[in-house]
Amino acid sequence: MSPIAFEITGRDGVSAARTGILRTPHGEAPTPAFMPVGTRGVVKALTPSELRAAGTAIILGNTYHLMLRPGEELVAAMGGLQRFTAWNGPILTDSGGFQVFSLAALRRVAEEGVSFRSHLDGSAHLLTPERSIAVQEALGSDIMMAFDECPEQPSTREQNAQAAARTTRWAGRSLAARRGDSALFGIVQGGIFEDLRAAHAVEITALPFDGFAIGGVSVGESREDVSRIVSFTARRLPETRPRYVMGMGRPEDLVALAGDGIDLFDCVLPTRNARNGQLFTWKGPLNIKRLDFEKDPGPIDPECGCATCSTFTRAYLRYLFRIGDRLAARLLSLHNIHFYQSLMARLRDAIRRGEYAAFRDAVVPRIGAGAGDARSAAGTFDV
Repeated sequence: MSPIAFEITGRDGVSAARTGILRTPHGEAPTPAFMPVGTRGVVKALTPSELRAAGTAIILGNTYHLMLRPGEELVAAMGGLQRFTAWNGPILTDSGGFQVFSLAALRRVAEEGVSFRSHLDGSAHLLTPERSIAVQEALGSDIMMAFDECPEQPSTREQNAQAAARTTRWAGRSLAARRGDSALFGIVQGGIFEDLRAAHAVEITALPFDGFAIGGVSVGESREDVSRIVSFTARRLPETRPRYVMGMGRPEDLVALAGDGIDLFDCVLPTRNARNGQLFTWKGPLNIKRLDFEKDPGPIDPECGCATCSTFTRAYLRYLFRIGDRLAARLLSLHNIHFYQSLMARLRDAIRRGEYAAFRDAVVPRIGAGAGDARSAAGTFDV
């Protein structure tokens, strides 16, 4: 019996968009859901209570970084990530694979696993499917990810075929290594090649995973290829299991990909961009560094009800950012997370009412203008 339960509670009726409830040992999350990224056991600059107040139900942690520091043994001794971080809700942990593969100069891939040197101190490590699962279980994850090979793009068809084949073998080893009560999701690879994606989806969905993810997207492909591959792959994943697109993305991506029946998203974009002065609003992104905000008495977004917008002016926020005060990162991150979670709440309401297409067509042109390239943020880690 699966340690999680997924119930579909509503369907759009025209598109593949659906709403649901994801039930885990540490609570529930309404879907489609956006998971803020807590790479090192913290969503940077924000407290758990602030995340909850913004509408967050589930967060993501990173196996690679937590394994290196503070170490899974310490986290386990402290009672797991929930107790250690004071986050009393569901946590999904990635396998650590993407971070290892993204540090290409420091790693070597073999059938056993990936050997690499820590970016912190140069110490040597070997991350295998078995090790990844053991670390995730020690962290106390509600949902673990199987260890996979994520080739960077562009890469050849043969490179993607080899990575998909190895991912299947590692998927079997990940399942065999599971000892505890955490759920485990499998990952479909195959790059931009539809035949590889179709074949790999058949292989991965034949295995007894609790949910399925679309991996290896937004790692160098065009936006058109990302959209095409997510839509193509999502149709080949089981209806009754949660579907997760890893490392996406921009606000307009969340709305668009929900139409393909995607249930879970994550990305560092809201917090990372906040620390760089970019804010998401219902009229598109806004850069708080602009000179014309120097004497602006208005909020970031008049349509937003977050604590930042309810309390502080653009002029003051620009001032905080210009002097480099840490409060700027907190207040701007709080706004962006609130915006993302408000967007997801409105999206779920539209799907339940059977008005997904109208919502998409009305909202995406407004929120997406000038949002930048998803490839610069998706799939990265927030450190």
